[in-house]
Amino acid sequence: MDTLFWRLKDENLLPRKYFEVDFPMIVARKIHNIKSKPPLSKPIIETHSGDSLLIDSHSLDSSRYSIVGADLRFSSDLEEKLKKHKLDVHLPTLLVAECVLVYMTPQQSANLLKWAASTFPVAMFINYEQVNMADRFGQIMIENLQRRQCNLAGVEVCRSLESQKERLLLNGWENAHAIDMMKVYSFLPQADVKRIEELEFLDEKELFEQLMQHYCICWASKDSSNLGNVPQHLRSDLHTDILHGKAGAICASYMIDVLCSWKRGSISLRL
Repeated sequence: MDTLFWRLKDENLLPRKYFEVDFPMIVARKIHNIKSKPPLSKPIIETHSGDSLLIDSHSLDSSRYSIVGADLRFSSDLEEKLKKHKLDVHLPTLLVAECVLVYMTPQQSANLLKWAASTFPVAMFINYEQVNMADRFGQIMIENLQRRQCNLAGVEVCRSLESQKERLLLNGWENAHAIDMMKVYSFLPQADVKRIEELEFLDEKELFEQLMQHYCICWASKDSSNLGNVPQHLRSDLHTDILHGKAGAICASYMIDVLCSWKRGSISLRL
């Protein structure tokens, strides 16, 4: 179960409202866990104001957290459900997809990206998934997944960092960037790297590096109201925070503008 909402609350970094979207069957299991485990339900209750929580078998809605059962391949249904849970599309919005688009056909993921770009005037889209899948190592990954009846319907877009960026730019996003996870790993604070590597002895460093080079983080943004134009001193402070891991080490300089907007009050939408 993803715990980002709870971690953000612990760090006092909650956005105006946090939305989580997953298949209805998965959402039903998550809601059961939230209802039955006080460490999960208590933070939602604590941050809620107004009337009682809205909850049914496939959705939960509070003032600061909402989880919605929906199929991302059908954006009109998705938008209807999100707006029912008081999604404000005019707030700066950060959308995060973790190994989601690769399970859609290229056309389906393109439709989702177009919907997001046309729906939110000020937004950033962060995508984590496979890359460099056309080389031999990538082909072995695909074959291993296929033997487990796991079909990567959108893998053709995962040919390279350039193809990942191109998809974003072709579907309504103004700027796009991408780096592989080996590069991300090099950005992590060395104290964290040392702690991580001490958890388990790494005797296959070459294999680790190959695997990291076949996953990437891509991010794209659009900003129709120039909210990203913030004072230089704020930009410097946020740059320091990012480099020290407080906001995640995702190519620091390009995250600054969105995090400035986020601190002013925004929506986080995790897909």
